[in-house]
Amino acid sequence: MAEIKGFAEDFDLLQKVEVLGIPLLQERRQSDAPMCANVDMYSGLVYSMLGIPEDVFTPLFASARITGWCANRIEELVTCHRIMRPAYRAVTIHGHYTPIGERVPLLLEDNGNAR
Repeated sequence: MAEIKGFAEDFDLLQKVEVLGIPLLQERRQSDAPMCANVDMYSGLVYSMLGIPEDVFTPLFASARITGWCANRIEELVTCHRIMRPAYRAVTIHGHYTPIGERVPLLLEDNGNAR
């Protein structure tokens, strides 16, 4: 499909990332446990090949999972009455909250630096 739709180079790149990335992750984790790429690694490419607009990618991704998310939440409510976040560790720095009406838009220059 990628070749027919003109996305062969993009598909080849994703395949190379998958093939080269898995050993790198195993090395970093110091584990030889079998690993495979998440199926969603290819989702954006498939959506593009199908002609789906980019602004629909996220809602489409979410709509495919919402039943599972709901089932998970119901299970949490029935079994333990708390939200489960396995291995969750906050790494953010708490900053000052600015109400949305008081925020100033951040403009970027052509080179990506903030003005």
